Amino acid sequence: MTLRNTILGIFMAALLGCAGCTAHAADAKCGANTGKAANGEPIVIGGIVSVTGPDNFSSSGLAATAYFKCLNANGGVNGRPIKYQLEDDGWNPEQSSQVAAKLIRDQKAVALVGNMSFVDCGANQGIYEKEGIMVIAGVGVPRDCFFQKNYAPTNAGPRVSNTKAVMDVAQTYPGKIKRVVCIAPNIPNLGEWSCSGAVAWIKKQGGDGKIITFDPGSLDATSVVLEAMAFKPDVISVGTPKGLAVPIFAAAEEQGLADKVHFTGPASLYNPDFPRAIGKYWDGKVTVDMELKAADAGTPDMQNWLAVMDKYGQASDPRDTFSQAGYLAARVTAETLLKMDAAKIDRKSVTQGLAEHQAVRKRHVVFALVRRRRSSSQRQSRGPGVVRQGRQARGKAGVRRVGRS
Repeated sequence: MTLRNTILGIFMAALLGCAGCTAHAADAKCGANTGKAANGEPIVIGGIVSVTGPDNFSSSGLAATAYFKCLNANGGVNGRPIKYQLEDDGWNPEQSSQVAAKLIRDQKAVALVGNMSFVDCGANQGIYEKEGIMVIAGVGVPRDCFFQKNYAPTNAGPRVSNTKAVMDVAQTYPGKIKRVVCIAPNIPNLGEWSCSGAVAWIKKQGGDGKIITFDPGSLDATSVVLEAMAFKPDVISVGTPKGLAVPIFAAAEEQGLADKVHFTGPASLYNPDFPRAIGKYWDGKVTVDMELKAADAGTPDMQNWLAVMDKYGQASDPRDTFSQAGYLAARVTAETLLKMDAAKIDRKSVTQGLAEHQAVRKRHVVFALVRRRRSSSQRQSRGPGVVRQGRQARGKAGVRRVGRS
């Protein structure tokens, strides 16, 4: 079966909207929730993230780490603990291939979970298919991640997220958004692709768009901003991770652009540290897309995600949208394994079990968002929003604004 899209839509209904599993920091719930540590033969699961390099891109793997620790403290997989091994690919395709081979061939991982990398999908498609291993990624980034046989990210991806962000700004200011600039790293199968949906959409509305890509290893933020402004845009979408976005916003602040252009961005900017990082100047001036529910939504599963992070994660671990995604990836994997005979768990059975999971089979749901406007109910739960008062606050139609506290 070809896992060409994502599993976000079904996960959101099944996991983040369930009733009857209330939790708080003192009682994080995972797996069978026995309260007894698993002590059987470990089940090896791997994960690949990008820690060293232009930005630390690892929150999905850190959340998966926390969830598996919680699972192990609550009976594991019918008595067997998960041995979760997280590897750093350093934003380097060669290094990514090396750590994939280490996890799959040397460590005999039965699955990879919580992956979050700019180079993993392109570098490792061959080994994933050859070795018959399933990847339930927290975050897919380049196009390759969404069109592979054995790869299922829980997120919608930057192309969808950028497009949604621009669409919602245009909806907020009807008739005033005609020219769009989208900025992205020039990583193969990412830069142009991640911005092409937003540009195609604005052109269909009778407007025009421009894509600007840059080398993430040598970002000249001022040059990028000046090139963007030369296009005379109404909207600039900063389609980068937080660490690369901050200098771009600093350069835009130096040019005094907050009141001249609408700034937006994909879900990679839905991060509680982002408002403080870009500063008070941007209070109420930036909207960012939310792929999952708001971190302060207060739903039972959102509370459980935070409880898991507080009890089993580190204080420094991000509580952002990609952390949510890593939690989802780990949880759906655990729920699949718990239905299996623990004594017979191996790579082949895990791959089959994950491939047959309802959420994976119906992974096409979220891609409908780029083909039609979202319903009002979808906009209430997932959509761009506003930076205000040092935090990301809910705005109109589920929008998150960025601001200071």
